Amino acid sequence: MDIQRDRLFSALTRIVWSLDSPDSLSSFLGQLGRDHRKYGVIAEHYTAVGNALLATVRRFAAEIWTTEIEAAWVAAYTAAANLMIDSAESDAGVSPAWWLAEVIDHELRTPDIAVITLRPGQHLPYLPGQYVNVQTARWPRVWRAFSIANAPREDNTIRLHVRAVPGGWVSTTLVEHTRIGDTLMLGPPVGTMTPTESGRDILCVAGGTGLAPLKAIVEHMIESGRRPNIHLLCGARHSRELYDLPDLIRMESGFPWLRVVPVVSDQPGYDGMRGQAPEAMERFRSWADHDVYVCGPAAMVNETTHRLQRSGVPLGDIRRDVAHGEL
Repeated sequence: MDIQRDRLFSALTRIVWSLDSPDSLSSFLGQLGRDHRKYGVIAEHYTAVGNALLATVRRFAAEIWTTEIEAAWVAAYTAAANLMIDSAESDAGVSPAWWLAEVIDHELRTPDIAVITLRPGQHLPYLPGQYVNVQTARWPRVWRAFSIANAPREDNTIRLHVRAVPGGWVSTTLVEHTRIGDTLMLGPPVGTMTPTESGRDILCVAGGTGLAPLKAIVEHMIESGRRPNIHLLCGARHSRELYDLPDLIRMESGFPWLRVVPVVSDQPGYDGMRGQAPEAMERFRSWADHDVYVCGPAAMVNETTHRLQRSGVPLGDIRRDVAHGEL
């Protein structure tokens, strides 16, 4: 329930901060409504949650609570719930609530990072940069989010980059106990860190397994036939954690407009670029004329965003996400 509480608070926070951006808010809530189908959520559940939420806010904000504040909360929640309900009902006729997917490859890149290839039993439409929620047979009803690490393929396969963390039920199961031939459940693809079509050059800054959605975006750019200059900075503490570097080098060799820059922070003897990824990013030219994609641990994403803004990159040109999984 701790996870669910945090997700509810995060969603409420995003709704409040997005009130001045109706299109963005509508897209977020529609996606959220579709995603809730995998939990078996139906329209009646929204009323129960709304009543509980209102009672909680009323209790803990008793000193400032007024009829006007209550009316505003009721109106906001009702509008959000209706958007989610309508989206879920529209989606029910054209898409499953979840997908069954077979594990067709499982490669342990480091003791705690696995690259897993899945083949969904039905077509799974998604955009580069999105993520899916995953459920394993070992932990029924426990869903965790992992970014898709490849652009859409004709064979419908997807790859996940998974780091097992202490206490991570699903991530540990995927890394240590999952085998070829196993079946996983996938929720609908979600996420808004998707490619733009601006035609501008691109900067990607990845921390750890935050590389996954950025690799999908880079693949998409290569396959689109466009030729933007792409800088991909991959941050890690030690060189052994650069788990996907050989594949990235192969991509770089086949696409002259791509430059892959590994950045290692905690290995004094490393002979490549050293430091934190946000700081290393500033050793290059200005990124003010680039589309920027950032994914990794929350602190890294926030620091990178702050430095980019300080250097003149508009916030609207920065697409960012916290690396998914049990961090």
